[in-house]
Amino acid sequence: MRSMIFALPLLALAGCNVTKDGNAVTVQYDQNTAENAVADVTNTAENVAADVGNEVKNTGDKIDNKVDRTDANVNVNANVKTENKQ
Repeated sequence: MRSMIFALPLLALAGCNVTKDGNAVTVQYDQNTAENAVADVTNTAENVAADVGNEVKNTGDKIDNKVDRTDANVNVNANVKTENKQ
């Protein structure tokens, strides 16, 4: 949440067009450019989240495959005597 507080002013700056002519500096705010920047950031975040989700799923599938295909052969060659002494 804190990162969003810091990201919002940066996204607002993405909509600014700054021009310099001699000693004059002009700053114009273009809402379309700012909205496009927000859309780009949102799409990138969605893509990253999808990639992370896919990676987690793939890793889970690999773990399941490893666990499902594990065989255990147990061979016990021992004579065990049990007695009930009273």
